Amino acid sequence: MPAKSKLFLTALKGEPVVRPPFWLMRQAGRYLPEYRAVRATTRDFVSFCLDPEKACAVTLQPIERFGMDAAILFADILLVPHGLGQGVRFVEGEGPRLDPVTDLEGLKPLSFERFHERVGAVYETVRLLSRQLPGDVTLIGFAGAPWTVATYMVAGEGTSDQKPAKLWAYRDPVGFGQLIDLVTTATIDYLAAQIEAGAEVIQIFDTWAGSLADDELQRWVFAPIARIRTELKQRYPNVPVIGFAKGIGPMLAEFAPATGVEAVGLDPTVPLAFARDAVQPAAVVQGNLDPLLLVAGGAAMAARVETILSTLGPGRFVFNLGHGVVPETPPEHVAALSAQIRNWRA
Repeated sequence: MPAKSKLFLTALKGEPVVRPPFWLMRQAGRYLPEYRAVRATTRDFVSFCLDPEKACAVTLQPIERFGMDAAILFADILLVPHGLGQGVRFVEGEGPRLDPVTDLEGLKPLSFERFHERVGAVYETVRLLSRQLPGDVTLIGFAGAPWTVATYMVAGEGTSDQKPAKLWAYRDPVGFGQLIDLVTTATIDYLAAQIEAGAEVIQIFDTWAGSLADDELQRWVFAPIARIRTELKQRYPNVPVIGFAKGIGPMLAEFAPATGVEAVGLDPTVPLAFARDAVQPAAVVQGNLDPLLLVAGGAAMAARVETILSTLGPGRFVFNLGHGVVPETPPEHVAALSAQIRNWRA
């Protein structure tokens, strides 16, 4: 089906749509019994992400069940360090564990030499999806932003305050900058390969952007994302990029102008009036239902969905959560959300 018939792509161009398109971050995941059934057949999470048939299957599951307007590739942001040769594994019930990179010496073993070989299964997943998705559904490729990926690479795990990466950046900004440059270059190649395989939109996740002060935010978040966007734009001028910089507050108004992204993700703390008045004039906005309201469901969810739609829906807007679907989410609440959005008109 021609791209012009895809509601999500139309909205990302800022063109009028009959209703806001929607998709949900982490929409393929543990809240779905069919996902858990596929996950049970894999020995570990990295292997799961690098199994094209299974990754394709779980990417399609929420589309088949709820009819989202976009499907996001099932993968993980830590496949970039895996591709660079850093040890990455997932501990059940605890999360990711990496062999920490804490200084310039630790950067030496990392290499592009086998990068595409190590992550090539991701591109095959994209190719499968581009053939199997319904014609009106857009395929989103993605990567973690360099700052967020670097926080995991330095700490060896997720951290609440990103202290290890911040301390390296404060004490040795030149050395830390080499790590950011390495991840940025790898991310550009990784996303370009996804686009070549069939991804129509790219989303960049900067989950830990909100841990940085404004000057550090400019250096470690805005500048690397701007470089990614610029290089992708040169190669693929018609592929839009969504940037999700979680927790940056009023700096969100500067995000699209500073980076060039076509759309800006909103976390649940972003006031809707601020998004409408300070962010939406410069970019499409995407968000921002609290994932726990999706767990709660009922009148509380419906009321907030209506408020989001009525505030942002008349402008350039894509409905989404403010962060990812959580495992305890009842699938019937996702179905109710889907119905409410589909029936809404400005």
